[in-house]
Amino acid sequence: MQSENETKAPRAFISYSWEDKVHQTWVRDFATRLRTDGIDITLDQWNAVPGDQLPAFMESAVRENDYVLIICTPRYKEKADNRSGGVGYEGDIMTAEVMTKQNHRKFIPLLRKDSWEKASPSWLSGKYFINLSGDPYSEEHYHDLLLTLHGQRIQAPPLGKAPKTVTKHPSQVINTDKQLAGSFEPIRIEGIIANAVTSPRNDGTRGSALYAIPFQLSRRPSAEWADAFVRTWNRPPQSTPNHRPGIARVTGDRIILDGTTIEEVERYHRDTLKFVIERVNELAAQSEEAKRLRAEEEKRRQEAHRANVEDIANRLKFD
Repeated sequence: MQSENETKAPRAFISYSWEDKVHQTWVRDFATRLRTDGIDITLDQWNAVPGDQLPAFMESAVRENDYVLIICTPRYKEKADNRSGGVGYEGDIMTAEVMTKQNHRKFIPLLRKDSWEKASPSWLSGKYFINLSGDPYSEEHYHDLLLTLHGQRIQAPPLGKAPKTVTKHPSQVINTDKQLAGSFEPIRIEGIIANAVTSPRNDGTRGSALYAIPFQLSRRPSAEWADAFVRTWNRPPQSTPNHRPGIARVTGDRIILDGTTIEEVERYHRDTLKFVIERVNELAAQSEEAKRLRAEEEKRRQEAHRANVEDIANRLKFD
């Protein structure tokens, strides 16, 4: 039986059009972020080298990966619809695979530029797409993509049995306080995930000496906790010198500081992380306590209502 660490990472190929250096760099940075978040990305900028048969590369990339991420722009739409260049060839391969295998969910369109109507190839019309337009793009939409690729989207609960005809007393079906709220277990940073730290570009451009550093959390936090962490990081109750707001995000069971160095973490960010984690845990505990109190009040209200109903019902006579 495979352990969690031995589980095979999802594989994805990125299909896009070579439009300009800015777009190519964005795609490479996006692919780098996905690899940081556990997705085994195939990208022509990394995997295709001089001497390769490009048609063979494209065919194997589309067919052998678990997913194909399609970066949709008006230029990509033009090439796909006109079946021109590499985009056109990849489009032929993808549409053929969809027709023969009916594996629609393998192909995930990502809107990068303009509106969906102007950027989506005709064969993708009507598909559920993820909107990653804008700079920066939506973290919520990126998280939606990650959940999809990792197979962690919310699933329907198990189907229960049909209820009996006799309606249960409300006090019998109300959740217990522990079910409704429960005690909050503080989240801790267990350490830096050293083998997932990215490398700086060091190409002379602004910020090219910085890179992304992931931190392992003791457990996967709720979306509420993750949002509170990012907000608190951007405006911490206590910060150290050289604090960098805007570089923190929470992905799965990791915090990622994207735009720093390991030396800065050691000198400055470690203390800020400790302050922020402590504050967010306090806020989460307060939220859980508020839920518990509301649950207790609701339970008391229902019990009082039921007692009143039964008292009056026992007094009423109809003979």
